[in-house]
Amino acid sequence: QVQLVESGGGLVQPGGSLRLSCAASGSIFSIVAMGWYRQAPGKERELVAAITSGDLTNYVDSVKGRFSISRNAAKNMVYLQMNSLEPEDTAVYYCSARLGNSNYWGQGTQVTVSP
Repeated sequence: QVQLVESGGGLVQPGGSLRLSCAASGSIFSIVAMGWYRQAPGKERELVAAITSGDLTNYVDSVKGRFSISRNAAKNMVYLQMNSLEPEDTAVYYCSARLGNSNYWGQGTQVTVSP
């Protein structure tokens, strides 16, 4: 019922910045919250940032002060601004939307932080 299309990943040097974008379509009115997850090879998938329909946000400790999640409801877009990137941030980043008790996922976008 919800389709998510991500963009903005790429290769950056440590200390650089990227902004990930997620375009949502479908049953947008039913979305309760959206978030960004990431998964690196050999590591568990973790929730990086989340934003509720009331614009409440939360972040995993490792990205606090560096990442910022936001949304533009009029454009059905959610963003993840990533600053001061570190090699440890290298992962596939997935946009996620929650409708009731169901989760929907984007295709993922690769973020690589390397000198």
